[in-house]
Amino acid sequence: MGDTLDQPPDGLIGGYHGGSLTVRILMIVFSSIALYNAVELFILLFLTFQSYRGLYFWTLLLSVVLGVVPHTIAYILEFFALAPLWLSLTLSTIGFYVMVPGQSVVLYSRLHLVVQDRRVLRFVLWLIIIDAIILLIPTTVLTFSTAYVRTDPFIRGYNVMERMQLAWFCCQEFVISGIYIWETVKLLQMMPDKDQRRTRIMYELLAINFVIILLDVALLLVEYIGYYSLQTTLKPMVYSIKLKLEFGVLGKLVSLVQTSRSQPTSGEPEEYPQFVDPTQLTSDVTHAAPVERTPRGLRGWNNISLESLPVSEQRIRPSTRSRVSSDSGHPS
Repeated sequence: MGDTLDQPPDGLIGGYHGGSLTVRILMIVFSSIALYNAVELFILLFLTFQSYRGLYFWTLLLSVVLGVVPHTIAYILEFFALAPLWLSLTLSTIGFYVMVPGQSVVLYSRLHLVVQDRRVLRFVLWLIIIDAIILLIPTTVLTFSTAYVRTDPFIRGYNVMERMQLAWFCCQEFVISGIYIWETVKLLQMMPDKDQRRTRIMYELLAINFVIILLDVALLLVEYIGYYSLQTTLKPMVYSIKLKLEFGVLGKLVSLVQTSRSQPTSGEPEEYPQFVDPTQLTSDVTHAAPVERTPRGLRGWNNISLESLPVSEQRIRPSTRSRVSSDSGHPS
């Protein structure tokens, strides 16, 4: 079943030729789960966000609509020979462009919540941009050349590049997730009164990021074993699951910061990380809020607007924020 470097992957040209019914069923199952997750994410986005703007919202939306959906449909058309080759290749290329680098942009868009060093943020941004340029363009050229020119150098080049780019993008996500985990642990250590809830939230955050890493490892394993048809249908399912986990990551992070506000120390003013403005922590959220223009000196959580929260979470009006900051009994 494993593909060799000197042969086009089974399924890239003329549909899937393998006789395994199990593989065909798995391809349909993976594709169905990916499309279901995409529809669910699309609905959740518009039910969760009040303001449809901001890097986090748009990267999630585009990763679903222009990433997961076309990439999944493309390989259904390709493996079952339901459409011309040029159409399925074009759809899969567009989907990959948005879905895979888009996941890294989603990770980057929430990184500023825990990282205040602009050099780190700038490094991550340039890493995403440069990797996208040096990996996507050669892979696209080799994909269409393998499908239409079909000479040995192009075929071998495609097989090598396809494996390399998947591993590279996974390593890129490992780096971003690693920075996030590291900074979150540092944030917990800065909190004066560690309690059971904060510890639980920390482990939940680590568990979610660990699951994301395991999904990437599983994808790499299937790729390097040589199951091209399974890997290409498993990929959109994995990325759709990772996008759904993003809601959990952000919800836990905001709950973590809010916990630090609900338990002040005795007598002395509460201490917060630099990026936390306690007057803004009025309720729990499970999403990233859009960035609002604020005066120069205000950072981090000051950028979260009350209007961006779901109606059910708008428990406190802006006019009462000043009173909330002095009320240590605010419900968490």
